[in-house]
Amino acid sequence: MPDTPSMLECRAAALEDAFRVIERTRMRGLPMLHAGLQVEAFGFAPLAHAEADAEPQAFDGKAALGILITPWFMNLILLPQDDAPELAVGRVRASVIGGARFEFIGAHEESFGAYAICSLFSPMFEFVDHAAARATAEEVLKMLRTVPPSPEPEEVPALPSRR
Repeated sequence: MPDTPSMLECRAAALEDAFRVIERTRMRGLPMLHAGLQVEAFGFAPLAHAEADAEPQAFDGKAALGILITPWFMNLILLPQDDAPELAVGRVRASVIGGARFEFIGAHEESFGAYAICSLFSPMFEFVDHAAARATAEEVLKMLRTVPPSPEPEEVPALPSRR
């Protein structure tokens, strides 16, 4: 029996398709495009509720995190899942992911729907090729998905007795 793509894989593929159209239309001929890069959405996986801990009305903690590489940017992307409320276009939402705080901006593409972005790189000329951009993106996701160690409790020096 062949594997069927998950709903999340289908959403990532639809995101790629939407940005390939943007590349061919709105971005065509702009000097900020890196000819050695292509549109790729990958690494999408659900966030634990505790990771998406700010603004309960924005995605309500039900989101998947991944990366979108294009010839003009590399962004962290949050995709709302299930019946999670959308983040309004242009609205900023703070999220703690992998122990670090990120600010995501609500976005919407007519052909795709709602998502939120956090810019990692733009423009993309510091990358030699797509493999270098992909390796960087993979490292970012690896770092964000590594559980930060719990802080060590501080030892409080004993107070001298006052007797």
